[in-house]
Amino acid sequence: MPAETTQPPVTAFMLVKTTPEWLALTVQERVDVFTTQVLPVIEAKTTGVRSRFYDTEFYSARVTDVWMWEAEDHHAYHLLIDALRETPFWDRYFEVVDLLVGTENGYARTYGLEPVATITT
Repeated sequence: MPAETTQPPVTAFMLVKTTPEWLALTVQERVDVFTTQVLPVIEAKTTGVRSRFYDTEFYSARVTDVWMWEAEDHHAYHLLIDALRETPFWDRYFEVVDLLVGTENGYARTYGLEPVATITT
């Protein structure tokens, strides 16, 4: 089995809980804060990352939202976290409850296998 020559993309599930300060903002103020205080810092500090957002407060009291971040490699992920920590996102508007970081189908890459996943058509 040949050695892996490139790093697989990194996926991080960032489990967060909103703070009272965030909830006190109007919806428009939240959008404005994110687009003026958070996104510009991320864009200035890293490339090769994207995110998706999931509301979970309907089902969990411990975690209100899950941000799924995908980074092209571990360095891009590292830069992303450093950038987020420099914004009011981190510990002012959101408490970061947990970070679950992995690579999709890592076992398959390790053993040269096809991924085993449930597929519906």
